[in-house]
Amino acid sequence: MEVTVLRLGHRISRDKRMTTHLGLTARAFGAHKMIIEGEHDSHLSESIGAVVGAWGGGFRIEYTDGWRKTLKDFDGVKVHLTMYGLELNKKIGEIRGLERDVLVVVGGQKVPSEMYGLVDYNISVGTQPHSEVAALAVFLDRLFDGREFDKKFHGGKLIVPQERGKKIV
Repeated sequence: MEVTVLRLGHRISRDKRMTTHLGLTARAFGAHKMIIEGEHDSHLSESIGAVVGAWGGGFRIEYTDGWRKTLKDFDGVKVHLTMYGLELNKKIGEIRGLERDVLVVVGGQKVPSEMYGLVDYNISVGTQPHSEVAALAVFLDRLFDGREFDKKFHGGKLIVPQERGKKIV
């Protein structure tokens, strides 16, 4: 199963840190790529690319001019993370059990209401306001059932776990 994250409505002036954190979280928690709808941000692409270069893996950033076409063309399960969806814990087993590629949609600015009807699942990660980065991390952790932490990132630095100190090889 490959996971793609679709970030809606990226605005450089307002969202550069949040979208960067979404990309870093997506990569670290097992996604293969992030597609950004909104303003093209070369700094964002360079930042994420530098992390991939230093720490390994094949994660990549792409841009789209139309999220509707991205949804239509995606051949897999489409999941929109929203506070107003069905409870994650009640649906994650079903989603995981489909054994298909997953497109995870995370909003930026106000998500168009039609999104709710264009995806296969509207999933709520909790019922309180929180960041889309937190929602993505929790969703991916549940989707991969914790196995994302066993993933090997080839071609980059590796942090060696230890009780004290820092060891990077």
